[in-house]
Amino acid sequence: MPGWHEKLKAHVDNEEVVQLGLIQEQHPDRCKLFMQWKQMDWPVMVDSLNLLGVKVVPITLFIDEYGVIQKVRPKLSDFEEFRAARYPKPENESSLVEKPDVTKLKRYATDLKKRDPDRLSASDFCDVADQMFLWSDPEASEVALNWYRNALKRSQEDGAINFRAGVALRRHFDFGPDAGANDFAGAVDYWERSLELDPNHYIRRRRIQQYGPRLDKPYSFYDWVNTAREEITARGDEPVELVVEPGGAEFAYPDKSFDSAEGEANPDPEGKINRDVGGLIEIDAVPVPGKIKPGQASRVHVTFNVNAKLKAHWNNESDEGAFWIDAPDGWSVEKRLWELPNGEGTTSVEERKIEFEVRAPKDAKPGKHKLDCYALYYVCEGVDGTCLYLRQDVAIEIEIRE
Repeated sequence: MPGWHEKLKAHVDNEEVVQLGLIQEQHPDRCKLFMQWKQMDWPVMVDSLNLLGVKVVPITLFIDEYGVIQKVRPKLSDFEEFRAARYPKPENESSLVEKPDVTKLKRYATDLKKRDPDRLSASDFCDVADQMFLWSDPEASEVALNWYRNALKRSQEDGAINFRAGVALRRHFDFGPDAGANDFAGAVDYWERSLELDPNHYIRRRRIQQYGPRLDKPYSFYDWVNTAREEITARGDEPVELVVEPGGAEFAYPDKSFDSAEGEANPDPEGKINRDVGGLIEIDAVPVPGKIKPGQASRVHVTFNVNAKLKAHWNNESDEGAFWIDAPDGWSVEKRLWELPNGEGTTSVEERKIEFEVRAPKDAKPGKHKLDCYALYYVCEGVDGTCLYLRQDVAIEIEIRE
């Protein structure tokens, strides 16, 4: 992309050429930061659902003044010939699509479902879901998701619909008012299914690798983010703010080896510490991928949130919390004991996260295998509630497939 930018910059400035991009990113604001970093100011459109159905990127296209694609995957040396050519005006020109009235769109969708739902095909439901996703606010992603689910009831083996359902569910995880880690886990399930249906689909595979283990990564997906911010700030500009910050897996570099942890001491081997029976802390764990073959690895994303209904909060005046992992016999874990660092101030309510990698033995039997884990933390209930040191047991399931 930067290479084409440099090649075409003078022609864009002279208004001879219009340069634009199209990305399949789940989080398009990250592309906006990249464009700011590289000082590229041409427009970039977003196709998170991959409506174009492309399997591999990047793809460069030469498009004439009438919107007709004249060359696919050209070389830089092909540009002068394209610029000098004159192309005929097509008999039928496509009209621009205006943003629809979302209220009318929802009303239409409701009426459509009421009229004759049994006659609606998977394609009918998917079309409505696509429109709901594109034109509704991110906070309303569940509406689109329900339409995708209805589409999948009619066509479970459609990889594109599975992928789009995962995109909608991940967006609900990021923006939905009632979002939970189950949304992230569900999104991964949809993405995994979409890849199973087409193992050669680059975009679907990269989406899982983005959150997956280092052993399966082709590169670090977002290692450039911190560098971009530093260089933008050094220029005297304010870096684009990211709505969803990249996590540990998205920064991680590929690694061909897997060193299993040894010699770490179990902080509560006999289970004597009182359990968090009231649920002051809510813990969710999502393995990515959730289904692996013998000998493969998964990266587990664990999130810890205070229970807002109980007005719970972290107690930062005590020692840091911990997370302990017991894997089944033969399984390897990069590290069994993890710290949960305290937040700022005497108390806080921030979300806390850890990510760890686990690898199945080469002779692992098909079926579900469980990691027995637990967390230790200092937490208080209510404004003036007692602060306690509690334990919560966490079972994490990973499925071995044949």
